Amino acid sequence: MSGHSKWATIKHKKGAADQKRAKVFAKLIRQVEVAAREGGGDPAMNPALRTMFQKARDSSVPIDTIERAIKRGTGELEGVTYEQITYEGYAPNGVAILIDVLTDNRNRTGSDIRSTLKKNGGSIAEPGAVGWQFERKGVIVLARSVDEDDVMVAALDAGLEDLVDEGDTWRLMCAPTDLPAVRAALEDASIAFESADTTMVSTTTIDLDTADAARAVLRVIDALEDNDDVQDVYANFDIPDELLQTLDA
Repeated sequence: MSGHSKWATIKHKKGAADQKRAKVFAKLIRQVEVAAREGGGDPAMNPALRTMFQKARDSSVPIDTIERAIKRGTGELEGVTYEQITYEGYAPNGVAILIDVLTDNRNRTGSDIRSTLKKNGGSIAEPGAVGWQFERKGVIVLARSVDEDDVMVAALDAGLEDLVDEGDTWRLMCAPTDLPAVRAALEDASIAFESADTTMVSTTTIDLDTADAARAVLRVIDALEDNDDVQDVYANFDIPDELLQTLDA
């Protein structure tokens, strides 16, 4: 599985800057609320809520804000009912994308997604057209300075499936249901990690080897992520490390 796209790692790097935006908090709170509505308000009995609770805390969302979101989800407090929808589409250069949204107005959000794709050189796709190119995985990003053997010893029995060298980071992958156990195993071994989340990982990739191609794809993804209803965008492209460093600069 080491041939999978580095998009999960790229998203992590982008997220470091995105954390400065207040809308990140709003999106995380919406995800907590929906998880509580669908599986109950007890994180110990609701794996999805447990994951979202930890993700919100990792992003410094206050506990009382998270708890209010959980109560809205369970009906203890009045809240909005959100619908989960996944749109499929294409970015420039034939890159496949999945767009997860939580919305209280399907028509508005669908129109916004189509318009954003069209304005930025992309297009909407029929359901199922690109989804088969992705699978859900638990992904943990660690500094490359962490010893590979230490990671293997700590996490293998907890569910580690693959450890990918991505230059300045390791990308650890596991089944989504094993993410809490793998995360706990790393913490018990005092192995620090930069992020831990469930994500869609592509099984095929499109290499973007020019700055223009990479910017075109990143532009449409940034535009989609600016939509308050969009929770996550997944894509099947890969950018060489040298080019990625140039774009970061």
